[in-house]
Amino acid sequence: MHWDVARRLDDAHGLPRSSVFETLYRTEMWEAVERGRGDRQAWLEAAHGMLEARAGRPLPPLHEEWRASQRAIEPNVHLVRELRPSYKLAILSNADISLRERLEGDIAIDHLFDDIVCSAEVGMAKPEPAIYELAAERLGLEPCECVFVDDLDTNVEAARQVGMQAVLFSKEKGDDLRAQLATLGVAPRC
Repeated sequence: MHWDVARRLDDAHGLPRSSVFETLYRTEMWEAVERGRGDRQAWLEAAHGMLEARAGRPLPPLHEEWRASQRAIEPNVHLVRELRPSYKLAILSNADISLRERLEGDIAIDHLFDDIVCSAEVGMAKPEPAIYELAAERLGLEPCECVFVDDLDTNVEAARQVGMQAVLFSKEKGDDLRAQLATLGVAPRC
């Protein structure tokens, strides 16, 4: 998630901090969509309506602009390529049903992973313990054999609660994922 882009959109349109994020992802409609039970288009339209209500005026499609800014973090993609021969790798994401299409098309990194666990496809979402257990099971691993990486502390803590090692990674804070994983003994093998 490019939080810097969301902040710039908030600022550029005179919105309170986190408005773009909150109107999209801090709603009951999102909770249903991310579990595959809601109407994706209705959620997007409602989020835009809430954003315009906060602004008190019509706005361009800011959520679309922010979502379009989502790109892979190149140093992390390079790291994934280096780790792939020695480790099983998966994506575990709270996402709407468009995730797989975006990973295959726009972002083009799906082939780097052994599995993709999308919340909308499996009907549960982080930080629910069962989704972490499912991700480990689909890799043929026990949770204690897994290292989970996320940019949200509640998701990291939930992974730890099911027995995974976990890393809180924030690109915006300058975190170095390679170094963070190395402290847990996860590094490319020669």
